[in-house]
Amino acid sequence: MKKKVLSALLSVAMVATLLVGCGGSSAPAAESAPAEEAAPAEEAAAEEAPAAAEGGFHFELVSKGFQHQFWQAVLQGAQEKADELGDTMNFVGPNSESDIADQVQMFNNAINANPDAIGLAALDTSALLDAISAAQAAGIPIVGFDSGVPDAPEGAVLANAATNNYNAGILAAEETFKLIEDKLEAGAVIGVLSQDAVSQSVGDRGLGFIDKMAELVSGKGLTVDVTGNEKFVNETKATVTAGGDVTIDVKVPAQVTAELSQTDCLNLLNTPGIICVYGSNEHSAVAIVSANETVGTVGKDVVGIGFDAGATLKGAVRDGVLAGAVTQAPFAMGAATVELLHKAAMGESIADVDTGCTWYTADNMDEPAIAVNLYD
Repeated sequence: MKKKVLSALLSVAMVATLLVGCGGSSAPAAESAPAEEAAPAEEAAAEEAPAAAEGGFHFELVSKGFQHQFWQAVLQGAQEKADELGDTMNFVGPNSESDIADQVQMFNNAINANPDAIGLAALDTSALLDAISAAQAAGIPIVGFDSGVPDAPEGAVLANAATNNYNAGILAAEETFKLIEDKLEAGAVIGVLSQDAVSQSVGDRGLGFIDKMAELVSGKGLTVDVTGNEKFVNETKATVTAGGDVTIDVKVPAQVTAELSQTDCLNLLNTPGIICVYGSNEHSAVAIVSANETVGTVGKDVVGIGFDAGATLKGAVRDGVLAGAVTQAPFAMGAATVELLHKAAMGESIADVDTGCTWYTADNMDEPAIAVNLYD
């Protein structure tokens, strides 16, 4: 929309110039002021951001990264919806979900590109607060996706397109409980692997799982203790008994690396009484599969549960290493994000969209309604 206004102003200026020329004024032309040199960040943004299609809008989407195949599926859904609406988009993300500073710079570049709206999946909202406030001051609408932008300044983020991750964690717990109910007894340990403790999406999946699992275990007449990472210990809604019959042990690596997550999983798998391990995203679920190559107990003595999809996870579910997993709908998430951005650019009122999730196993993963969400 900003581009249309600028085009109209330029047209008026050209007509005015022609009229002066036709009048044959003998007054000397005013000396043109030298053009202000563009800042490096602005030049980079101009090179990266394609011009909007005629009659369309341009959007910048800043994701959490590209190291997971999940984001490629989000990108595909976003691009197809943009093409359908006649809009253009630039989709970026850091190499790793621990590269918070890189995402902040990408978001600043997105603001400098002066788009009609910005989509943001925040790694750490606190690190982005100044930039978000700058976008808000510039009148650029922001739409959150995936984990959204929790604790953003009031009115800065108009809506979110995301899985209800807490409910997705509940679904994982409900399906897992069916598989471990006969193993529950005093001394049993349920492991939870979380990629980090700052992302709201990953955190909610872990807390949803912990809270629901504790409720189900308590229904069996057993007390529950939650140990490990402080975020999950402090934020769980579960009724906790120190030294309870069943322990839910939550591991979070110091950095988001495959090696550290695999080590956390090996520690869990070597814990006496371990009956189950749940990985709350693709990264953590792959760590379970990798750790199992050393110990070989997942899929036998220990129930393995994953979250998301990807080739490794799908193969592990199909082979029985993982009993099942919850998948989001990443393609639908990308499409919903761009649709919200388009409406925001049109000045329409928008609201959050739950893009859904589903449980898949070796028995149902080839069904069309589920297979469409199992990205590679």
